[in-house]
Amino acid sequence: MSARITFLGTGAGGSIHRAHTAIAFECDDDTRLLLDASSGNTVARNCVQLGMAPESFHKVLLTHHHADHMSGLPLIQLVHTRSLDDGPPLEVYGPADVLHHAEYLCQVLSPNLKVDREGAMNPEGRQVMRWHNVEVGSQIQLGSSTFASCFSADHIPGAVGWTIDSGGVRVVFSGDTRFNPVMAEAGHGAHLLIHEAYALDRDQEHAAGAGHSTAGEAGRIAALAGAEELVITHVTNPFHHQPHPLINEASEHFPGPVSVAFDLRQLTVTS
Repeated sequence: MSARITFLGTGAGGSIHRAHTAIAFECDDDTRLLLDASSGNTVARNCVQLGMAPESFHKVLLTHHHADHMSGLPLIQLVHTRSLDDGPPLEVYGPADVLHHAEYLCQVLSPNLKVDREGAMNPEGRQVMRWHNVEVGSQIQLGSSTFASCFSADHIPGAVGWTIDSGGVRVVFSGDTRFNPVMAEAGHGAHLLIHEAYALDRDQEHAAGAGHSTAGEAGRIAALAGAEELVITHVTNPFHHQPHPLINEASEHFPGPVSVAFDLRQLTVTS
């Protein structure tokens, strides 16, 4: 069994070189989902560059309510709704606090929609988005053989990371977080661990102050989790052209393959 991972955005919030965070999952059971919603029209634009239909992603899993992870949601909904006449709503998953912020976001950016605690309806009365409250530690089914669960991240209140299991393939995404041993437990035995890295260990205090991890901490979490492979994302401007220091530092702690993601990168993870 396998899953294809596409990095539609890999930049930190202040990135001037990369799009903001969004990761596409395409699983063998035909489940297609997005982890985070980036900003602006990034998801649609980058999907099209890769020959992917953005409206084919019917599920969005959110990690937290910062703009670089969530503000693209109304435009994802717009493309989804306009491309699928009378089709199903966009299904949006996350903890209650994250969904409340998504509700406020859509009320502001999509004033033509009727947005409430259930989701959103367009002026014609069609349900175009539906919220799904996911409690930390609970498992949800997204496809015939695809399941997901979220775990607490140490970033802002309510932030989470996600574990996705599909047909024996396990992929774990840290979300934005400081060094987080909870992630090592949630991601035990991951085939692929996707972890943010804001800086190097020499700037650990600065990274932690901003709610983020270092590359060395990402490597330590990957080692604790027993992951097979580590991919670093949420890249800050100083490392856009020179990512090797991130790779080298993480590799000091993690013996498996380490790489830094870039926008439009695709990889296949097999069980």
